[in-house]
Amino acid sequence: MVATKTPETQVYIDPQIFNPVYVPYLDEMARTQIYFGGASSGKSHFIVGQRTVIDLMRGGRNYLICRAVGRTIRRSVFNQVERTIIEFGVSDLFTVNKSEMIVSCVNGYQIFFAGLDDVEKIKSITPMKGAITDVVIEEATECDRKTVKQLMKRQRGGDEETAKRITLLFNPILLDHWLFAEYFAAIGWDENDTEYRAGDGSLTILRTWFEHNLFLTEQDKADLLGETDKYYSDVYTWGKFGVLGNVIFTNWVIADLDDLQSEYYLPDAQRTNLRAGCDFGFADSPAAVPVTHYDKKKATIYFYDEFYETNTSDEELASEILHMIGNSTITCDSAEPKSIAKLKSLGVKARPSKKGADSVTFGLKWLQTQKLVIHKKCVNTQNEVRQAKWKEGPDGKIVMRNGRPVPVDANNHLLDGTRYAYEDDMIVVEQRKARTF
Repeated sequence: MVATKTPETQVYIDPQIFNPVYVPYLDEMARTQIYFGGASSGKSHFIVGQRTVIDLMRGGRNYLICRAVGRTIRRSVFNQVERTIIEFGVSDLFTVNKSEMIVSCVNGYQIFFAGLDDVEKIKSITPMKGAITDVVIEEATECDRKTVKQLMKRQRGGDEETAKRITLLFNPILLDHWLFAEYFAAIGWDENDTEYRAGDGSLTILRTWFEHNLFLTEQDKADLLGETDKYYSDVYTWGKFGVLGNVIFTNWVIADLDDLQSEYYLPDAQRTNLRAGCDFGFADSPAAVPVTHYDKKKATIYFYDEFYETNTSDEELASEILHMIGNSTITCDSAEPKSIAKLKSLGVKARPSKKGADSVTFGLKWLQTQKLVIHKKCVNTQNEVRQAKWKEGPDGKIVMRNGRPVPVDANNHLLDGTRYAYEDDMIVVEQRKARTF
């Protein structure tokens, strides 16, 4: 049995609820810790949930758990901590403040949650006891190097004998990401390596994939093993850094649309030619809403807001849409008429998409003709645009269907929403071309 102790309570936790690969890392004290790998490997459940809750009950450690964008936290890492407290059967030892997103143990130690887009909130965090000993960054690939380094510097104060840790969690995505250059290239990491421990205790790395998660269903495993594209198989099935081949988009930039000094500065007052789309989600698939401004003269699409969350009810989705676009029209996936009707009943000005033959490829090809300017806070849009690629055959050549390239149907929820949002603009352009010839 795994045991932990509060001032007045001895708590015993059944070791069978842990994935064995992670158990040796319950007491890992390396300054920087990286847990990365494939989808459904159980890394977030262990670090964000199990290890964090155990550390709080043991006492002496306070946690700050972050993601790049604050509003993605409630349905992800915050819920993970809540579920773990229930799983351990220790709800009586914790107070959960849902409005402030603070979890407090009876011994006085706490977990704070914050988005890295809210620097002032992070600066103002002060635990009831001690200092912030642990910073955990979920989906660390969404963050830039400067932000991560600043967080490490802010871990000051408290008992100097209490080890400070920063823990990064992510799917590896791309070989050219700064995380690879910073932590992996320098140690000569090989794509088949699974573990690394620096002799001086400065760095620990663990790579895991679906086979390390004993709680997956056979269907979950089959879905991951069924991925035929090498890049998506490397990254999401086996947890290796990927190398993209036939990428779809090279016509995009990341910019701070709120920065007066940026050439892409776009104040709120000028975000008037709105286009918004919605791709409905399911249990394991996110509901995705890109919000954009279209500069037709410059053929430029500005992505300035996004919603991207799993396990979202129609009521929650409607609330988010109304918050982002108010009474403006949003074009939704026509394959979900019931969800569209529900959004309408909740006050959203929703309409179905038109789609049509080859609409996916047609839409992606049209988006290639525009300049895509993506606000730095729209991290999920960045990831989708960065990873979008044409499907390749065994010979490495692009797969064609009816004379058109076939895109890989994965990680494209915001791109689908963008295609829906710009359907009318695409049709007008196509009609003009038809008249020309």
